[in-house]
Amino acid sequence: MKELNEGYVINIQHYSVHDGPGIRTLVFLKGCPLKCRWCSNPESQKNNPELAYNSDKCIGINQCGKCIDVCKYKAIKKFDGKILIDRGHCIQCHKCQDVCPSKSLSVYGKRMTIDEILNIVEKDRMFYSRSGGGLTISGGEPFNQPNFTICLLKMAKERRINTAVETCGYTKWQYLRHGSEFLDTIIFDIKCIDSEKHRKYTGVDNKLILDNFNKLCEVFPEKLKLIRTPIVPEFNDSIEDITEIVDFIKNKPNVEYELLPYHRLGQPKYTYIGKQYIMGEIKLNEEKFKRLEAINTIADKRRSV
Repeated sequence: MKELNEGYVINIQHYSVHDGPGIRTLVFLKGCPLKCRWCSNPESQKNNPELAYNSDKCIGINQCGKCIDVCKYKAIKKFDGKILIDRGHCIQCHKCQDVCPSKSLSVYGKRMTIDEILNIVEKDRMFYSRSGGGLTISGGEPFNQPNFTICLLKMAKERRINTAVETCGYTKWQYLRHGSEFLDTIIFDIKCIDSEKHRKYTGVDNKLILDNFNKLCEVFPEKLKLIRTPIVPEFNDSIEDITEIVDFIKNKPNVEYELLPYHRLGQPKYTYIGKQYIMGEIKLNEEKFKRLEAINTIADKRRSV
């Protein structure tokens, strides 16, 4: 079945040292059930390949215009010397990308087989053996393509590759449980304990996420679980928010906790895919972040790991 052997991949990133033990190769998959306001990978949210346009690379319609000529659906229009994509008419055929000489038009997401992915991943094997690294599947949400992700993990273990996954936890327990059988490290986001606030800022409540985390700890107590919280201004940057998360995860087996500072590095990609970055120019207070990290330091001393 194709859903077992083929999936939509956004990017494969080499030499990462922040997404699991050692030096990792990150495979970013398409699709996510959450719509976090601050998402740094907005191109990962939709399930299928998505056309992107970087106007800074465009050489202009006076010099080119090939994309306008090739689009049968009139989804590309002239605008201020360059182009504007009418995404209501675009059918994602991506013929415009094929003729774009400047690569200002590109596509986020392509279909790849498991063998294609693992053959790329294995090129980094020498770094894994020296550092204890391996493959990390990220996204998006890996379990948004559940059967593909599980098969990718299983075949990676058959090749004796250390495995990790970065998950938001919003998936059916059966998928998370099956996938965890082939995982060495589970990187699990817990963004907020307050369900209504979680729904407001991510689009879903967190009951399924918290239930899945509790089940993970019960069924897989021996596996390392790295819990991450992105600290987002006006969402979860209070002492109360982080204390609630610390209290929720404390005394769980083989759990580590990490706070991640909010950033806007993914902001340009919103423009590329025709979306608005609704977080605006808001910034994280560095002093406040340090105070929140201090709560985590105290928690580390009293939590069973």
